[in-house]
Amino acid sequence: MTRKLLIWGAVLILIASSFLLLPNYALKRVACAFPRVRSVDTIVIQPFCGMPTSEVTFLYNTLQKSYDQVKLNAEIPLPASAYYAPRNRYKADSLIAFLARRSVGNTIIVGLAYQDISTSKGNITDWGVMGLGYQPGRASVVSLHRLHRNNLTSQLYKVVIHELGHNFGIPHCTSTACYMRDAEGQNHFDEENHFCPACMNLMKCNGWK
Repeated sequence: MTRKLLIWGAVLILIASSFLLLPNYALKRVACAFPRVRSVDTIVIQPFCGMPTSEVTFLYNTLQKSYDQVKLNAEIPLPASAYYAPRNRYKADSLIAFLARRSVGNTIIVGLAYQDISTSKGNITDWGVMGLGYQPGRASVVSLHRLHRNNLTSQLYKVVIHELGHNFGIPHCTSTACYMRDAEGQNHFDEENHFCPACMNLMKCNGWK
């Protein structure tokens, strides 16, 4: 009996050690290989006043091709409590908190703003961003303000699915062509054209088609 326990112990140690040697993309695949219970069944798009109707409609129609349940809410005013007067923009964290309180049931709600948004980053108290989504989380927010006007529709879609990826629990990706690439303060969205296989695998775990 003691010998068997020692053998099984050695086997378990070898298995655990092999996980430490796996590259990041392989770990993502392993994590998704196990059965998971989906806790999200609907993506809700919440435009704030000022968002162009054409951009909102395109986003809604495009997301419906990749997710079974997508809902479009009527536009609402930006909450005054999120306004940051010194920089004339809105705090993304406050907007996410506002949106999360409006999330009902098993939903993720994505706020769309025309106005500039910001968050804190390290020692910087007011860092302008294109979007923000907690990982994981029930809400995210995206702004048009920093997107390229000559490719606005495509870039909006890419930022939204990037933040949705974070809401699903997916971290930044090292692939420069993947939608989950870390922006690092820059707009690289024209260089991104797909979810890499590892990130797509995780998106599919959360109902993405």
